[in-house]
Amino acid sequence: MNKLMISSYFLLIISLLLIIYALIFNPATWIVYGIAIVFIPIFILSLGLITMAKGNKDEEEEKREEPFIGY
Repeated sequence: MNKLMISSYFLLIISLLLIIYALIFNPATWIVYGIAIVFIPIFILSLGLITMAKGNKDEEEEKREEPFIGY
């Protein structure tokens, strides 16, 4: 889970910086389209991954008490 959290924050920061770059510095049109097509979905995905990586305290306690043994 720690690798997932670190990579999600890394993708979030990179995509946020590139989106801000496209808004402030007004690069060529094709660069703005590329940023929009690639990095806006990555931004949304990384927010979802960060949310999923954080577990509830109840869930973590249940995992410690009763590990999943399969069916």
